[in-house]
Amino acid sequence: MMRSVYSVSRLTAFISGLFDAEPALQRVSVEGEVSNCKYTSPGHIYFSLKDDGAQLPCVMFRGKRAAGLRFRMKDGDRVVVTGAVGVYQKSGRYQMYADRVELQGAGELYARYLALKAKLEKEGLFDQSHKKPIPPHVKVLGVVTSATGAAVQDIRRNALARNPYVQIYLYPAVVQGNEAAPSIVRGIQILDAIGCDCIIIGRGGGSIEDLWAFNEESVARAVYACETPVISAAGHETDHTIADEVADLRVATPTEAAVRAVEDIRETFRTIDGYQDRLTGDMKEKLTVARQHLDHAEKSMRYLSPGRQLREKQQRMADLENRFHYAMRQQLDLAERQMTNYERRMTAGAQAAETRAEERQSDLRKRLPQLMQHIFERDAHRFEILASRIDGLSPVKKLAQGYAYVSNADGRNIRSVHQTAQGERLSIEVSDGRIQADVVSTEERKAGWL
Repeated sequence: MMRSVYSVSRLTAFISGLFDAEPALQRVSVEGEVSNCKYTSPGHIYFSLKDDGAQLPCVMFRGKRAAGLRFRMKDGDRVVVTGAVGVYQKSGRYQMYADRVELQGAGELYARYLALKAKLEKEGLFDQSHKKPIPPHVKVLGVVTSATGAAVQDIRRNALARNPYVQIYLYPAVVQGNEAAPSIVRGIQILDAIGCDCIIIGRGGGSIEDLWAFNEESVARAVYACETPVISAAGHETDHTIADEVADLRVATPTEAAVRAVEDIRETFRTIDGYQDRLTGDMKEKLTVARQHLDHAEKSMRYLSPGRQLREKQQRMADLENRFHYAMRQQLDLAERQMTNYERRMTAGAQAAETRAEERQSDLRKRLPQLMQHIFERDAHRFEILASRIDGLSPVKKLAQGYAYVSNADGRNIRSVHQTAQGERLSIEVSDGRIQADVVSTEERKAGWL
């Protein structure tokens, strides 16, 4: 009779298959005492469960820890481990692959937690629409926590480091045990009534039993009813409570709560300094532009001044008059020279020619003053016409007749209702001063209206 001989690997694989084929071993809960608990640097946990009669090797891989372990496991803890039992073929031993580890008695609490969470979520207490924003400038900070715990010291130290002027009101609440929930509720109500800008509730981390006060329905409803924004800081990053879900903001630790609640006043001062620098720069730039506009307007007014234009016309007329007299003197000198030449050329016997020359000279002397007077009167008349036109175009005279010069804040002349808008500040120049007015409304004139 031939016998079957197996390799170690094949036999171990066969035994592992038997474990995998047994449904009862794929999801099983085992109660025992933790021993040989080791946290590895990659994040896995190796430990054993034992009782008086046996010992079971266990492992919880890093991927299961976030959802399956809510406390720091240590030797001596009484726990309930839920997971699958299989064979680790390399060592040839069977072990439990843990999905969840609960402290003994925590299973019932966790079930209560899930039931209350579902109830309050259905009522809408977790809705984001009910969340109030944390004020950006908290002046009065309320804190509901133990007066002797590390949480209050962390909050106080970090809050005052960020803003030494913030006022902190502490309600020394009981945060663990049967009296914790009523104490926390009273603290929330009192600090809400005195007018705090923000309230922090919390404590350090712990097991589900340690944090249970923040899972009580009364605390959740007190947070929901609070008019003041509430920050929940009950526990560490992996610890979530009902109060976290209801609060306006949930943070991992009391230290983070202080940082989120209290602004860093140094940043505020730097922001204010930046605004001041920008405002000063903008004002300097606007003043420079305004001075440039003023200088330009002053030069324009001086150039367009009716008095200046009249003086220019008078100077031009004087120049023309001087040129006219100079030309006349030249003509007279020329005529006298011609007469002298005629006289020299005349002979004693040319009496008739001399007589004609004398008559011509006399006629010229008579006509020249008349011609000069005519030219002078003609130019004087033209000067009067120009002066009258300039006087008619004078802005000062227009203002004296009841007209006005309207401009906006940039100095631009307003000639149409389309150049201004309701609420704009206008400057109105009249004959004896300036009027500042705001546009109430505008109305466009129909075509052809006079």
